[in-house]
Amino acid sequence: MDMRRLMDMQRLLIGLGLLLVVAGIAWPVLIRIGFGRLPGDIIFHRGGTTFYFPLVTCIIVSIALSALLWLANR
Repeated sequence: MDMRRLMDMQRLLIGLGLLLVVAGIAWPVLIRIGFGRLPGDIIFHRGGTTFYFPLVTCIIVSIALSALLWLANR
């Protein structure tokens, strides 16, 4: 493995770690403003079981990350 690929992998892992830290810090604020319980998110309650799939939340996160990556590669 050449050094360039190794450095690229290190940068990727550091970036992902920083992203997780920022998401962890921002999560309580995002929950208070309703992020994660948007209209269009799927919730099933049956008996004592709840199934939750954040469809609209996933779409919004995907659009935001795509825009950020597009700007970073520009």
